[in-house]
Amino acid sequence: MGERRDEHVVLLRSPDGTKQLGIPRRRWENNIRMGVHEVGFGGMDLNNLALNRDRWRAVVKAVMNLRVP
Repeated sequence: MGERRDEHVVLLRSPDGTKQLGIPRRRWENNIRMGVHEVGFGGMDLNNLALNRDRWRAVVKAVMNLRVP
């Protein structure tokens, strides 16, 4: 087989670029953000919300009530 034939080039050549391998895994923080957004607190800063324990607990309970069938 000659070096210029298509079959030879395909077998020996390495592909250019990279291929994305599926959807990236969701992190814990992403799950929290999605749940808070569903409840309606999406525009708030989660760090400041977590500093107020009573409000954070109310948001967590609201999110958990959405998950229960």
